[in-house]
Amino acid sequence: MIKKIARGATEVLAPWVWVVLLPFAVAAATESDWKTVLWGFVVALTASVIPMAVIVRGARKGKWDGHHVTNREGRLVPLVTAGASLAAGTVIMVLGGAPGSMLALAGSMFASLIVSMAITFGLKWKISLHAAVAWAAVVTLAIVYGPWWLLLALPSALVAWSRVELGDHTTAQVLAGSAMGVVVGGGSFWLLTLSL
Repeated sequence: MIKKIARGATEVLAPWVWVVLLPFAVAAATESDWKTVLWGFVVALTASVIPMAVIVRGARKGKWDGHHVTNREGRLVPLVTAGASLAAGTVIMVLGGAPGSMLALAGSMFASLIVSMAITFGLKWKISLHAAVAWAAVVTLAIVYGPWWLLLALPSALVAWSRVELGDHTTAQVLAGSAMGVVVGGGSFWLLTLSL
């Protein structure tokens, strides 16, 4: 039963889920026009849908161990693909005059990808991206909607727990991912919203 709950949390609160929903939540909070929602679609597509399609395809072909890519060595292609896709989306947004909220969100996601790649391949350590993305989303939503959104810390803690319970990460990897999400993901979003 405990393993089923952990597996459910890992799936339902996976990074791609947070990343596909977050742009629309930020768009709704910061701008009221339909164009911002369309820019949210660009962020969701390039930061989540395209990378996840590559990940699932690679998993089916046996290039890595599954759609969560739990083996550190298998993360290179998915992370580089996510970075390239998001960079292309950001260029489209800059050229198209996307609002600052969408550029700040894409920038914070890109910063998180860079730091996670540095840790994964530079330090050769498997930081928890599930925890990082969940906690970045909590901070981002609290910035745009207010402190009540910090209640999303509960599902973020649940997904962090699930990664340890399933044996995909150590407690240290989950805590580091959580800290990275708050500081890099949420922090860079906050800084970028002040400057854009």
